[in-house]
Amino acid sequence: MIITISREMGAGGSEVARQVAAALGWRVVDNEIVDQIAARSGLSPAEVREREERAPGFFERLLRMLMRAAPEILSAPADEDPEGDEAKLVKITESVVAELAREGRIVLVGRAAPAVLAGQPDGLHVKVVAPREDRVGTVAVRIGRSPADAAALVAQSDANRARYHQEYYHRDWNDASRYHMVLNTSALGIDQVVATVVGRAKTLWPAETRERRAT
Repeated sequence: MIITISREMGAGGSEVARQVAAALGWRVVDNEIVDQIAARSGLSPAEVREREERAPGFFERLLRMLMRAAPEILSAPADEDPEGDEAKLVKITESVVAELAREGRIVLVGRAAPAVLAGQPDGLHVKVVAPREDRVGTVAVRIGRSPADAAALVAQSDANRARYHQEYYHRDWNDASRYHMVLNTSALGIDQVVATVVGRAKTLWPAETRERRAT
């Protein structure tokens, strides 16, 4: 059993995950997954975060397309991967997510987990959203910068997450049908979103949730 929390930046997804895990007595896995990915990739956690947050630029994407179309014309050195470090991190991330799913009783934040675990029946996939203006305001307060800076950061995050899902899983990140629940924290509030997810989890896995809450 695993609950995945996908989220738009500034929508409160990490807080929802933390509270859902606490209510169920399960383990929440958020930023700590970066340490596991770093250990397997030989990178530092800071380097992993940098690569995850960085969307490939236009020329890098163009090079990838050209390499696929005409590898004999644009051949990279044998020790270079034209897909770059990100593709390697994607594979490592997939292995970590799969292991966590096998462990069970996990609330996992992000990492394209609904796509990675699409074939697993024992999952509850939730996306947490909010209106853009609300998310920009939240992010501006969090980073201590202007609304314009926060808006740019939110736009970059949305674009990069959409690209990541499309490029590696051929999925539309904004397609609500890819999730079991899409919940708006501005409309419902964090408490109601948490209660909704917890209620569904208890319906799906009554014995497991009762057992953990009783211990």
